[in-house]
Amino acid sequence: MRLAFMGTPEFAVKALAELVAAGHEVVCVYTQPPAPKGRGQVLTPSPVHLFAEGLGLPVRTPKSMKSEDAIAEFQALDIDAAIVVAYGQILKAPVLDHPPLGCFNLHASLLPRWRGAAPIQRAIMAGDTFTGVDVMRMSEGLDEGPVILEGRVEITRDDTAQTLHDKLAALGASLLPVALAAIERGGAQAKEQAGETTYARKVTPEEARIDWNRPARDLDFHIRGLSPFPGAWTMMATGKGPQRVKVLMSRLSDEKSGEPAGTILIGFGMKIATGDGVVELLRVQREGKSAQDATEFLKGSGLQAGDQLL
Repeated sequence: MRLAFMGTPEFAVKALAELVAAGHEVVCVYTQPPAPKGRGQVLTPSPVHLFAEGLGLPVRTPKSMKSEDAIAEFQALDIDAAIVVAYGQILKAPVLDHPPLGCFNLHASLLPRWRGAAPIQRAIMAGDTFTGVDVMRMSEGLDEGPVILEGRVEITRDDTAQTLHDKLAALGASLLPVALAAIERGGAQAKEQAGETTYARKVTPEEARIDWNRPARDLDFHIRGLSPFPGAWTMMATGKGPQRVKVLMSRLSDEKSGEPAGTILIGFGMKIATGDGVVELLRVQREGKSAQDATEFLKGSGLQAGDQLL
């Protein structure tokens, strides 16, 4: 099949690779324009952009797919279908209706649960025990189209947003060629979404802050669901004033504590009292520093048992 591929982050790279490996002709790759990155704010192409260029594929980076020029250029493509994987732009009818076979989206959740921008993070943060990926026929509504193919994975107590991202990226990439084969031969059975609809809104920096008054179980979900990006964070007191610390990995502790929420407890490791129970921090990152094991961090931080994280 002749395809246009539309994607931006690392999650979409494996999907593009699988489509090319399966023998499909990707005639054009659409991705978000280069964005400022790092301390120098250097304009940097997206992961999909770099990967596509490495394969010698034509790349387009329109600021908006709603512009007349972008729509006209897309409609001039001689394609059978378009594949969209975390592209980051809303597509309207003139784009969606152009490919003869349609436009198809790979979404990292089991729809209609977690429609929207941050389905991987939200699934862990909510304490879901499983999630998956859906290949769906796109409509103008946000992730509302009928589902053609679905795959499921378990969310374990050791999963972070990164590990779950990697599982779902691999699963989704393996499903796309299967779904396209069914679409090409006219055998794809699209099913309307059913069940409770939830929305995975983008995580704000303030929402990522750890509220130690919450139960330990919820905080463990919160920390792992935001690791490594944007990173759950807390504040610690230093001689130079409060300093932000990201928490990148945690686990529930069986210990009990009567200490105020946020108190560092006496004992091995970095265990913190919460509103209900104790959570152990395993990996942390001080602002401007590299990530390190929490026990090593605690030794060099100046913090002591009885001190509080804020």
